[in-house]
This record gives sequence, structure tokens and C-alpha cells, in this order.
Amino acid sequence: MSILVTRPHPDNEATADNLRGRGHAVLLAPALKLEPVAFQGESDVSYDAVLVTSANAIRALVLQLPDLGLLQLPLFAVGEHTAAAAREAGFAEVIVAGGDAASLRDKVRQSARDKVLKKKSALLYLAGADLSRDLGGELGAGGFRVVTRTTYRMAPVKHLPREVCEGFAAHGIEAVLHYSRRSARAFLDAARDEGVEISALAIPHCCLSETVAGVLREAGASQVLVAATPDETALFDSLERALRTRLA
Repeated sequence: MSILVTRPHPDNEATADNLRGRGHAVLLAPALKLEPVAFQGESDVSYDAVLVTSANAIRALVLQLPDLGLLQLPLFAVGEHTAAAAREAGFAEVIVAGGDAASLRDKVRQSARDKVLKKKSALLYLAGADLSRDLGGELGAGGFRVVTRTTYRMAPVKHLPREVCEGFAAHGIEAVLHYSRRSARAFLDAARDEGVEISALAIPHCCLSETVAGVLREAGASQVLVAATPDETALFDSLERALRTRLA
């Protein structure tokens, strides 16, 4: 029996290694793929800090970062995974939030109260094409000047790998891990197109947040578990709960 990971490449490889270390067999079916978007910057605009809600925003821009003059700025990362990507890309000062956009917003606001940032700082938000919330607008309402620049989009993968379809047909997949609302929807669309939707919805689905879980519930999944906190350790904990329940 295998755990199906829908997380995009290359993060899915690290997830697979962690699951194998816990004794699980793993199948990979990345539901989204990274497509960089040409950075539309303005050379005459200066910023006080950078905001990032996904490691993909940095990956898409990594070759341009030294020429853009951003590496010397403090960077606010949504969580530790994104922070690690920022450090690897060359950012020296990385401030880490609690794992979601709301905590990132609050971390920026707190930095202004602590006088790490000026209250009317100019912030560059490196974002994906599809935003789950208006982070720039929320910070703008508090007096910050936020410029949002799209650096990537995540395109849905239309088909599931053959071994995954065969796994569903043979009832060889015991749970699915989901990391975002868009990837959950893309997975469901692909499962429907491949004719394995009924088998896919009949097993546990472990989700990084309640927002992600809602997509699975709306599709008809009856065994949907949500991580206690928006991080992979908590997601793995929800997986273990799901597997214990199936064995009981």
C-alpha cells in the first residue's frame, strides 16, 4: 500500500524521502507544475523589504535575483520551507512567519511596531499568479506601500501517472496528501478524467489546511483530515491518524 503525494516537484521528492523514512511506500503525482513568469520590475523604485508566500516565487526568479538588487533586503517568508529557499538563493536576513499568509501579515505589522520596519515601508511582494488572499491590500490598509509582482504560475497537470491509475484500480493507495487548494482541485480533475475518481474519493485525504480540505469535501470525499498546523510535520501526524483509523 502506498501514500500518494500530490505536491509539485521538487518539493515532492523531499516529502517522499520523509515518508519512506517513516516506513511508507510512496507514489508521486504532482498536480501542478511551475511556470516562471517574466519579472516586471521598475529600476527606479526602491524597496525596504521583500515578502514571499511560496518557495516557488524564489525558484522562478533565482537566476535574476543578483541583478535585481533584492538580496541585500530583509525578506519576510511565510514559513520555514520558504525561508530555507530564500537563504539558499542568497538572502542574508530572513524573517520567518508561522506558515500562512495571515501570520506573515501579522509578522510584518509586528516588525513595524518593533521599529524593524518603518510604518510606511515599501514592500515588494513576490507572488504567484493565483492568490488565495489579498495580502498586499491587507498590509496597504495598515499604511504599508505594497507592490505585488507575479513571478510564477502553477499550471495543472492534466493526467495522472500510469502507476497511480493502476494503484487506484488495484486499491493499492491508502491515503493522499494535499498541500494547496489549487493542487487539490487539479488532482480531482485529473482523477475524474482518468476514470478513477470514485476510488480516489473512497480513501483518506490529508490536507494542510481547512481551505484545502473544503475542496475534497465538496467533491464527495468522506475521510478528510486537516493538519493541526500548516506544516508537513502536522500533516504527517494527520496521516498517521488516518491510517490508525483504517486499521481499527
